[in-house]
Amino acid sequence: MTKRTAAKHKIDRRMGENIWGRPKSPVNRRDYGPGQHGQRRKGKISDFGLQLRAKQKLKGYYGDLTEKQFRRIFREAERVRGDTGENLIGLLERRLDAVVYRAKFVPTVFAARQFVNHGHVLVNGGKVNIPSYRVREGDVIEVRERSKRLATVLEATQLPERDVPEYIAVDHDKMTATFVRAPGLEDVPYQVIMEPNLVIEFYAQN
Repeated sequence: MTKRTAAKHKIDRRMGENIWGRPKSPVNRRDYGPGQHGQRRKGKISDFGLQLRAKQKLKGYYGDLTEKQFRRIFREAERVRGDTGENLIGLLERRLDAVVYRAKFVPTVFAARQFVNHGHVLVNGGKVNIPSYRVREGDVIEVRERSKRLATVLEATQLPERDVPEYIAVDHDKMTATFVRAPGLEDVPYQVIMEPNLVIEFYAQN
């Protein structure tokens, strides 16, 4: 098992949910937590526990961002006019690795980070190898010509378990994607319920 596969399976098991909707997630077979006493951890969760869980789930979904990265994005979402929770989702979805994942150029968000890091992605014709790069409306994201026939890319475009959302326009023949607009919470095709309101409560108290 690769490190990335182990990471996403660990997150699924910790959350007790198949947060990416992947058919090979371990929680498809076991609906209890990890560890020796996982089957007995069914007690009531405190408000703090619910808030922490919501934060960990959202942070984990985007490739298990570091706490420093996630807190920085949250603080920026607070400063922008409008609903903080909606702003937070919009900022996360504007990450280049998130857009590459949403466009189905790669099978997982972990693969998206590596794909960008290795220089396989162009933004408006220029190479960008920073996964956290923030795309803007109208930006065109493209897989480099020599990377379009990679097995991982061909596999990802055929994945049946997820569709490309409406805020990204994709041409899989040309392997290009245009970021149309920043989405709100209701626009994002999460496989599980995300609760950015609880994330706001967590940071308000911690």
